Amino acid sequence: MPAPSHSITENAPPCNDDASNELEATSPMIPPTPPSMPPELEESILVAYRSVGIGTFGVVMRFIGMPLEKIALFMNSSQVTGANPIRQSVKLTFAGGAMAPYRVVGPASLVAWFMQYSVMGLAFQFFDHALSKALGVKPVWYGEELMLPPPSKEEQTPSPSQSDPAFRAKSTLKTILAPVLAGSLESTVANRAEVQRYFGPAKFASIETKLAWSSPLSRLCAPAFLSNAMRNVIMCNTSFIITPITYKLYYPQEKKSKSSLFWYGMGMNFAGNAVAITQQALWGRALDYCAENG
Repeated sequence: MPAPSHSITENAPPCNDDASNELEATSPMIPPTPPSMPPELEESILVAYRSVGIGTFGVVMRFIGMPLEKIALFMNSSQVTGANPIRQSVKLTFAGGAMAPYRVVGPASLVAWFMQYSVMGLAFQFFDHALSKALGVKPVWYGEELMLPPPSKEEQTPSPSQSDPAFRAKSTLKTILAPVLAGSLESTVANRAEVQRYFGPAKFASIETKLAWSSPLSRLCAPAFLSNAMRNVIMCNTSFIITPITYKLYYPQEKKSKSSLFWYGMGMNFAGNAVAITQQALWGRALDYCAENG
């Protein structure tokens, strides 16, 4: 006689609803994945965040350091002659009282400082990349590229297309134009505010009235623009051309780090300032001439 058949459901143990609910309640819940931001947008927000922070920091530090700036401006002007130039500069700086150096700071200076520290650092990279793309040449090394070993002799050997005189001319033109454009843009942003701090808002307004410049561009650039731009061009070449190239090619590879790059850049900037100070002195004397003779 055949054995009776039993279905699976008949042999299955009774279902315990309480145990099932308890198991579900104690099971780890996987949180939903938050929506991700496009990398380009995330990078833009990060750059903006850093720029605002650096710009605000620059404004505060430049305002605090106004007495030192005024002393330096007077030392590079024709108002200081003979012996004890530092003492003369200090006396001129505080001739109107202890707060005199701060009273020459107007809204134009605050805006210019913020722009210089937040945006102007990117100006050279913008012009360098734009010119490199337009002319078909390589941009200057930046960031993490500086930490990599320098190119080998084989890599440094120019290809036939790079040996072409036209290619070399375009590369040279780009290297000259990028700091000129960046330095001129910085002076367009900052020179008017610097002249205002040199003379003070009231005296600068009277000088502008005497100059009677009808061109909006002349008023925007302000007096002594060329010497101010030349100073910035020199510093752009020092910071963005000479420093990265020499660090990349000649600094010992085993000693490369963000710290060493910082101190190397500081040393190169000091050397660049030794040259740029000639244009700063020319700037101060040009302003004194402008105030006297228009």
